[in-house]
Formats: sequence, C-alpha cells, structure tokens
Amino acid sequence: MAAGTQEDEFRYGRGREKTRDAARVETFSDGVFAVVLTVMAVELLQSGPARESGRELPDALAHAWPSYLAYVITFAIAGQVWLAHHNLWRYVARVDQMLLVLNLFVLLFIATIPFTADLLSDNLRGGVTEQRLTAALYVGTVLGEAIFVNLTWWWARRRGLLLADLDPRLAQAIARRILLKPLLYLVAFAVVFVDPILSLGAYLLLVGYYLIGGAGDLRPSASPAEGGSAA
Repeated sequence: MAAGTQEDEFRYGRGREKTRDAARVETFSDGVFAVVLTVMAVELLQSGPARESGRELPDALAHAWPSYLAYVITFAIAGQVWLAHHNLWRYVARVDQMLLVLNLFVLLFIATIPFTADLLSDNLRGGVTEQRLTAALYVGTVLGEAIFVNLTWWWARRRGLLLADLDPRLAQAIARRILLKPLLYLVAFAVVFVDPILSLGAYLLLVGYYLIGGAGDLRPSASPAEGGSAA
C-alpha cells in the first residue's frame, strides 16, 4: 500500500506535469481584446446622429462629442495595452498556472473598459461630482490592468518562464518601463481634481508616450540592405 502511494505521488506529482508554451494564451487574449474593442464601438457609437430626430447633422455631431471623445481615448488606451501585451508575451517561452491567472486578471480589467467608457461618455456633460466619480472608475480600470501587467512580468521573470537567451538587462529595462505606467495613471487621475476633461488629455499623452519605441517593443523592419533581400 505504501509503495502504491509513493508510485501515485510520483506519477501525479507536480514534477510530472507537462509544460505549455504561450501561444494559446496569446490567441485567447487577442480574442478578448478584439471583442472588447468591438463592444466598445457598438456601445459608444450606436447612438449616433442618424438615430436622432429634429437635429441637423452638424448639430447632432456636435451634441454627441462626449461619445466620440470617450471612444477615441478608450480605443487608444486599449490599443496601446494590446501592443504592450503583444510585445511582452513574445518573450514568454512557457506558462504556469499562476501566470495564467495573472493574465486573466489583466483581461478582467480590459473587459471592463467598455462599461467605464460608456459611463464616461454619459457623464462628461454632467456636474463635477459625476465627472470625478466616472473618472475614478475609469482610472481604476486602467490602473488595475497596469498593476497586473507588472505582476505578470514579475512572475514570469521570477519563475524562469521567459526565453532562456533573453538578456537580463533587457528584462530589467522592460520591468522599469512598465512600472512607470501605473504611476503615470495616478498622475492623470490627480488632474481630475483640476479639470476632468484635462485629465482625459493626460491619458492621451500617456498613450503617446508608450507608443514611442522603448525597451521590449518591436524594432523597425530592417531594410533590404540591412536585413538581406526578401525571399
């Protein structure tokens, strides 16, 4: 009986579990991003000028500016998060259970974006209290995403899940760059107490900063002279 128990522990122990690469995680994550961006477009743009009666088109377009502004800002943020996710996960060689869980939390906050963006568009013309509350919910969503992206990268480094030939200096530079993101989100949120609309502009500046190439981003394609002729 004791021998059988030891054999079962060996057969079903954690050391016998199969490892898996990151391809399926990236595919699933890309699907979530695609659904979020689609739902957000439907939610924010469905009440466009064509659905309004008694208004001329220029007036209707001007009246709907909060929806368009929320859409542009949120699409920019979600798109930048997708770019960052895409770039970071090409360095992940394999996954474990905790890394999957942390990535699910990233996607949880991403999936909340359409809800907070819809609230934002509905309350941009409201009072200061409503504007600040919706801005707080908005920053809570993007801040949560940024925190779990940092935790995902930290765990992957700690557990040796990254590519074996990845330069540790590059991994550290990436960690420093993504650590700055939640701090910048908090600065953007602080601007809410000065001017909620100005705070949204701060989000766009933040997105622009991270669209500039940095540690971990894809390099520009090599020219034929540098990288050889295409086959």
